[in-house]
Amino acid sequence: MRLFTALYFLLMIVTLPARADAPDDLGPAVGTNIAALIKAPDQNGKPRAFADLVGEKGAVVVFFRSAKWCPYCQLQLIDLNLHAETMAADMGYNLVGVSYDTEDNLATFTKKWQVNYPLLSDEGSKIINEMGILNDEFRPGHYAYGVPHPLIAITDKSGNIRAKLHEKAYRDRPQIEAIFEAIKGLN
Repeated sequence: MRLFTALYFLLMIVTLPARADAPDDLGPAVGTNIAALIKAPDQNGKPRAFADLVGEKGAVVVFFRSAKWCPYCQLQLIDLNLHAETMAADMGYNLVGVSYDTEDNLATFTKKWQVNYPLLSDEGSKIINEMGILNDEFRPGHYAYGVPHPLIAITDKSGNIRAKLHEKAYRDRPQIEAIFEAIKGLN
């Protein structure tokens, strides 16, 4: 309980300036195939591709700012681990996270919070750029340069985006229930 209280206060204290909200229609259009884009090492340094990440029916791909310094992302990732990872798998969808974080930063977060799903290190933000979700509010040299606008893309087994979830402000994230409602709507 003490830890969650501390995280709550971090949320209240540690924020980046919210100059730019996410566009209304963020990222690739529904129907776009992103399988070829999803290639990066996971938190253990293992090269991963969409084909070995996808579940029986598809994947829930969560693009987040940083597991190292973003308290909103940290809470989202922990919540997904506790309340969504197993249920998504039971529905045929594997959960995958993607950020610009280094493998080491993702490994530290994963170990600390016992995260059960792969977190991909998109250092250099190649995937983020190709997805069209780069937050251009930050310039090269800034520690947040390369972060995405947070987005959840739900794909089918082939990598076609079937649904997208995101909020206007980076501090807000789609609720777990919204993910499951979107998945139910696809089945």
